[in-house]
Amino acid sequence: MTWTTQPRSETEGISFIRAGTGSRLYLVHGVGLRAEAWMAQVKDLSATQHCRAFDLPGHGASRALPRPATLAQYTDRIAAAIDAPGVVAGHSMGAMIALDLAVRHRHLVKGVAALNAIYCRNPKAAEAVRRRAADLSATELNDPETTLARWFAGQDTAARRACRAWLAEVSAEHYKAAYEVFAAENGPADADLARLSCPALFMTGGAEPNSTPEMSKAMARIAPQGRAVIVEGAAHMMPMTHAVPVNAELAVLIRDASR
Repeated sequence: MTWTTQPRSETEGISFIRAGTGSRLYLVHGVGLRAEAWMAQVKDLSATQHCRAFDLPGHGASRALPRPATLAQYTDRIAAAIDAPGVVAGHSMGAMIALDLAVRHRHLVKGVAALNAIYCRNPKAAEAVRRRAADLSATELNDPETTLARWFAGQDTAARRACRAWLAEVSAEHYKAAYEVFAAENGPADADLARLSCPALFMTGGAEPNSTPEMSKAMARIAPQGRAVIVEGAAHMMPMTHAVPVNAELAVLIRDASR
C-alpha cells in the first residue's frame, strides 16, 4: 500500500478525496495528517460506498479556522461539507469530531466509528498531552520522530514514512492549533455517549498507549448501540497498519447503519 497525493474536490472550505458510488462513508483523520491517511479504506470500501475522506481545517488543502478554535468549530466545518446522511468514521482527533457530529448533527450520521479515540484520560496522560501541546511552536515544526515512535510502536514501515512526510509538510501554526484542541478535550461526555441514536463502533489497538482498549470498551458500554473491537498488535495508526480488520469492521457498521 502506498499513500501518494490524490486529486481533491472542495466544498465549504473543506477539501476531500472522493471515490465510489452508493451510500455515504465520510472519513476524518487526526492531527497533522491528511485525507490520504484513509486510502486503504477508500480503495477497499469505495467498491460499495461513496467515500469522502476530508482534510481537517488547516491540513491538506482545507482552509484553516481562526485561532483559537474549538472542537465544535472543527465539527461544524466538517458538518457543512457533508451533503447527505451517512456513516462517519474518525481517527484520533477525527474520532472526537465524528462523535461530536453524531451528537450535535445527528441528522447527518447514520452510524459512527471512533477509531483510536480517547476517553477520560488519567491525570498523568492528561498532563503529558497538555505538555506536548505547550511545547509545540506555531512557527517551526518539531522533530516528528518521538510522535512517530508513539504512533507506530517503534516499527519503520511505509505507513510510518508517509506520516513522516505529512508531518514535515503540515503548517506548524495549524498543527499547533489542532493539537491544542485535541489536548484540551477529554473525550465525549457520558451523557452524550448515552444519547447516541445510531450504531457506534469503538475500535483501537491492543498496543495503543494513549487511546487505550479500556477507553474504547468503556465508551461502548455507555453507547446504546455501542460495540468495542480491539486489534491485537495495532498501535495508534491502526487504520493504516491494520487496514484489513478495520475495513471489515467498518463494513459491519455500514451494514448495521443501513437497517
